Formats: sequence, C-alpha cells, structure tokens
Amino acid sequence: MEIPIFTVDAFTNVPFKGNPAAICLMENELRDDLYQSIAAEMNLSETAFITKGNSVDFSSGARFGLRWFTPKNEIPLCGHGTLASAAVLFYIKKNVNPVLVFETMRGELYVRQHEESLIMDFPLNKPNPQDQHEIKDLLKAAVGDLPIQDVCYCPTTKKLMVRLADACDRSELVSLRPEAESLLRNETTGKIRSLIITLKGAESTQSGYDFYSRVFAPWVGVPEDPVTGSAHTVLAGYWSEKLNKKKMLAYQCSSRGGEVKLEIRNDGRLDIIGQAQIILQGTLKI
Repeated sequence: MEIPIFTVDAFTNVPFKGNPAAICLMENELRDDLYQSIAAEMNLSETAFITKGNSVDFSSGARFGLRWFTPKNEIPLCGHGTLASAAVLFYIKKNVNPVLVFETMRGELYVRQHEESLIMDFPLNKPNPQDQHEIKDLLKAAVGDLPIQDVCYCPTTKKLMVRLADACDRSELVSLRPEAESLLRNETTGKIRSLIITLKGAESTQSGYDFYSRVFAPWVGVPEDPVTGSAHTVLAGYWSEKLNKKKMLAYQCSSRGGEVKLEIRNDGRLDIIGQAQIILQGTLKI
C-alpha cells in the first residue's frame, strides 16, 4: 500500500519554524495499530490521517474524516494538525471548496482560507480555578521557584494552565527546562495530559503579543509541543476574560516559535488563525 504523506510546518510563514505535522491522505481506513505505528515512525508531535468518507476525492470533497496520533497514542483534538491538514487539501490538492469540514472525535471542525492564512473554527474551552496545594509538587517540577499568579484546569481537554506572575518576563518563561520524567513522576492520576505555562505580554514592548506560552505533554509522548492550537482554545478562554479582549495575538516561546491569532466569535466559538508551509512530500509504503 502506498500512502501520500506530507510534512507541514504550522503556525509559521517560513520553513523550519512553527510546529511540524505529518499528514497522510487515506484512500481506505487502516487498523488503529497501523495508524499508531506510522505516527511512531514519523516521530513528530502529531501525525494526522485524512479519510475521504463520502467525498469522491480530496480535491472536490468538502467533508473529511480526521484523526491525530502522537508517537504514543491517539488524541481527541489537535490544532496544528488540523491547520496542516487543511493546508495540504487547499494548497496541494487544490480543493475547490471555500470551507472544509473535518469530522473528529470532538465533533465537526471548520477551516477556511483568508488571504495567506487559514482560519479554524474551534470550540472555546474555558478553564476553571485549580487548588495549587493539591498539585504543589507538579507545580514545583514545572516552574521551580518562579512566582505563580493563577492555576486553572480544563477538564474537557485535560490541560493544566499555569500563569506566571506579571513580575516575570519572557526570558524567564523561555529559560524554563522542566524535566519530562519529573512531570510524569508528579502526575500519575491521568487527569492531566498537557501542561501550559503562560505569561502576560509586556505592554512596554513593541511585539504586540497579548500573551506568551509554552506547552509540555510528556503524558502523550510529547516532551514539548512547539506550537499548539488546542492549547490556545484554553488560553483564549482564560486570557479573553483577564484582558477583556475578543481579538488576541499570541506567541508560543518554544525553540521553533510560532504566532497564533485568536478571535472569539459571537457564537462563543473560537477562530484560530495561522499560516502553514508544506516542506516535504512523499510516499509511505506499508
């Protein structure tokens, strides 16, 4: 069997930045263990599998199935994998539809083109306050002695969000080196699948970023996720209330870096806006 496969850098307008995802165009469904083996072989934070469903082909169809796998397991929602999937359909397959619909474990996700960007229509996931004392060892493993302003948890996404105090600056966020083994050792309940560390943007800088973040997910086999859309469904839910804004510009401070535009819609959902670069095209033989 030969499967068209692509590597796409999401949330960037230049190659080798943002978050890379492998995208597979599937003529037929595979067994779950084969999906997982392919994802482990690609060894990127996520590998996405697009299935045709009832669509005739990838160029004329408007509705597709979409699943995402880390090297370790399947996940229910992936932002950069969705952005990268739409990029392959729009830019390589020249899909003719103004809007693509992806059927996923989290329901229908919509992606449309706007100039050089892609706009994803995602659910907004507002986190709830979390008792810091209950997870004090995990927080220590995550941020060391840096002061913490807020800790929130989103049960829908199983993401823990830690906001550093405003006295911290971007360089301190960038310098954090939480050890995957320590995070795993201090969280074994299965309640948390991803750790978000975030910081308010400094008003004195010219960057224009409303907030910064980094994301660590060793529980699903991803030590650090370079730029993640699903984490921004939680971050947008938090920061929109704190900043009293519906439109925000965010930057994820991984070694690859990535810019994410966010707009909370009138219907309560979230538009995640970003660019993508297709850097590799080939054939997977299994």
